[in-house]
Amino acid sequence: MCGIIGYSGSFSAQKILLDGLEQLEYRGYDSAGIALLDEDGKLYLQKKAGMVSVLREACEAAPVEARCGIGHTRWATHGGVSDVNAHPHSCGQITLIHNGIIENYHEITAAFGFADRLRSETDTEVAACLLDHLYHGDPFETLVKAADILVGSYAFCILFQDHPGKIFCIRRVSPLVAAHGETGSFVASDLTALIARSRSYFVVPEATVMVLSAGEISLFDQNGHSVAPELLTVDWDVESAQKGGYPHFMLKEIHEQPDVLENTIRPRLFGGLPDFREEGIPDELFEKCENITILACGTAMYAGMVGKAIMEQILRLPVTVHIASEFRYDTPLLDEKTLTIVISQSGETIDTLAALRLARECGSRTLAIVNVKGSTIARESDYVLYTHAGPEIAVASTKAYMVQLAVLYLLTCRLALLKETFTRQEGRCFTEELLASSSSIRQVLQDDRAVKRAVKAVKRAENAFFIGRGLDYAFSLEGALKLKEISYIHAEAYAAGELKHGTIALIEEGTPVIALATQEKIFAKTVSNVREVKARGAAVILIAKAGAKTDPDVYDIRIDLPVEQDMFTVFPAAAVLQLLAYYTSDAKGLNVDKPRNLAKSVTVE
Repeated sequence: MCGIIGYSGSFSAQKILLDGLEQLEYRGYDSAGIALLDEDGKLYLQKKAGMVSVLREACEAAPVEARCGIGHTRWATHGGVSDVNAHPHSCGQITLIHNGIIENYHEITAAFGFADRLRSETDTEVAACLLDHLYHGDPFETLVKAADILVGSYAFCILFQDHPGKIFCIRRVSPLVAAHGETGSFVASDLTALIARSRSYFVVPEATVMVLSAGEISLFDQNGHSVAPELLTVDWDVESAQKGGYPHFMLKEIHEQPDVLENTIRPRLFGGLPDFREEGIPDELFEKCENITILACGTAMYAGMVGKAIMEQILRLPVTVHIASEFRYDTPLLDEKTLTIVISQSGETIDTLAALRLARECGSRTLAIVNVKGSTIARESDYVLYTHAGPEIAVASTKAYMVQLAVLYLLTCRLALLKETFTRQEGRCFTEELLASSSSIRQVLQDDRAVKRAVKAVKRAENAFFIGRGLDYAFSLEGALKLKEISYIHAEAYAAGELKHGTIALIEEGTPVIALATQEKIFAKTVSNVREVKARGAAVILIAKAGAKTDPDVYDIRIDLPVEQDMFTVFPAAAVLQLLAYYTSDAKGLNVDKPRNLAKSVTVE
């Protein structure tokens, strides 16, 4: 979850590292630090608790001329937020940065007697001590030996003080990408730090040792044999990772949703029908499927909940959604007739990766929905469908969720055609409605006055509740998550029919209740539940299709959605709920893009 960058080349390493850390700050912003190694082997270390701007100020007050170095922005796991716990960590000849968790650091400390050498509370410093203990002049040999001892996940970038100009890297599970350009060699935890430097990159393979120098990048397997990386090309530009005039990345990414939705859908339509065979996914995968399991965490899991609702309705197949972090501790009911769909924006979510591996062990065939080419989940799945969201910088996911939904809808349509629950004409009508959802989102974004009025009822609340039935309930889960993670208001989503079974006891005078009533078949039932909370003093924000008739006394604020088929209201409704969370957070003066305690990509358990 931390941000890592390393550089060896012909330019000022200090500037490149600081600029890269600012690009990576969404991965962690508790503290930051850099280590620079000059040509004479002199080490310069600077690290500060707080955001990268604090580190930059300290560095610019004491500039260092060096052309090789490593940088880190931290999301705290072991030890509190402090200067001493910030990375990089040094021990003897070794200075390193780390993303991941060393699970056996207590055992290593005891076995090698490191307790008196440690100054921080981190597992990372223990790894630095281990490397220094093992080091006798050969970095490659040291890293291979350390890999046999360390248990857990890690991506290390390491400076050996007697090897100036070089950065040594090794990883297990935690991601690293690398690139070589005209100005030198770069390594980072993800592409946003590299895109301004090179369009060509590669994912660092696990269990290899990578050596960066100004002139080249070399990789070696555990036996010392040279390894050729698989080069990939970035399909978005540096401007995509900038705010583009918006006050926050989150608002920019909300407004990008109509375009990324179309970019994800259109290339997969042939004659108006979805087909994935050009992406190497055979129809046979779907024809043999008798049940579906969806594995994901957080926002991706809530996309899966919507997918389950539409799949079961259209396909008449059993669909199960599992929280990936719990899945491997259960007893999975999977076999060769199960299609397991794995959803992850980054393709590196550690719990989802572990669940994917277990699903494959159980004999299930796996299909990944990810946004990052060459990511670990993409590589380890049997098949992969890439979403086309581009970079998502705000910690709270918006456009990634939207395109995950789009892919799930396309998959549903393809399965329906193969299993003959759709005719070809019904399939074309379905994809036409799906594409039209981008226009519905644009309408919502062009007139958000009702959403802004709703913020006044929400921003001072300690608790807020989302209610809905059927598909409305499925996507209200994501709405509640958005509100809680960036506004710090306790928010929960409940099936509206469950109110009388306990939940209604939580309703007090003025409690905001966001009621979703977009499904025509159960509209009257949902409105009846809305009356129940309104009668107990709730401040009701009703989200319904334009023209749906309700008495004015049922709600305090009403937000109308464009009229479309029930199954597709999720798209404009999701945009409304994202805007509600965004404007609430902004009204409270909070850091919208970087909410407290959260990081973008969860690469540790």
